[in-house]
Amino acid sequence: MKIDDALKEIKKRSGVIGREEELKKMLAAVSIGKHVLLEGAVGVGKTKLAKAVAEFLNRPVYRVDGDERYTENKLIGWFDPPILVSKGYVKEAFIPGPLYLAMVNGGILFINELNRMPESTQNVLLPAMDEKTIIVPKVGEVKAKNGFVIIATQNPEEYVGTTRLSEALKDRFVWIKLDYQPKKEEEEIVKQETKCFNEQLVKLAVEIINTIRKDPNVKRGPSIRGAIDMVD
Repeated sequence: MKIDDALKEIKKRSGVIGREEELKKMLAAVSIGKHVLLEGAVGVGKTKLAKAVAEFLNRPVYRVDGDERYTENKLIGWFDPPILVSKGYVKEAFIPGPLYLAMVNGGILFINELNRMPESTQNVLLPAMDEKTIIVPKVGEVKAKNGFVIIATQNPEEYVGTTRLSEALKDRFVWIKLDYQPKKEEEEIVKQETKCFNEQLVKLAVEIINTIRKDPNVKRGPSIRGAIDMVD
């Protein structure tokens, strides 16, 4: 399927408004097996875009929501203690994590807020991205099937609670920046999410959040969710 046709299908299925250029870049990247990193402020639609593309590709999707407690074992897999004690390191004792499953099933590992994970967990991704291979202790070498790809999102590094990605890890992603959308598109999003078609009310809510964003005394203005909340 051509990228323009794929774009129309994704927008039809997911209800994404605007973002044509970003979607085309994502599709071009994943179609040749490249991993994608979406970066942007809270509320610009990173998760929605990632999910829309992942679901369109019709591959198994394994989602991870990053936080500072997410360990390497959670990402790769671990051995169940009761079975381990009774039977040792047998196959049925191993509980596969999302990275393992995405690799062996040729699926998509969707990592939401990658830079909230500890650096040690982030580094587990390097051999999977580079060589399509990881080594799992007591299990052995795991090779990724065709179709395996990582789609990740991250908030800007200045946000509280984020961990700076290493240059080695960033270099292995196709990086796509997401900014706030034009007012017209934000108005359409508000209508879609609230089912309110009072033009005056919708325009006023979008104008308010845009004015606050531009105020030099405001460090970080509201996302589109602010306008949705006002209209609701």
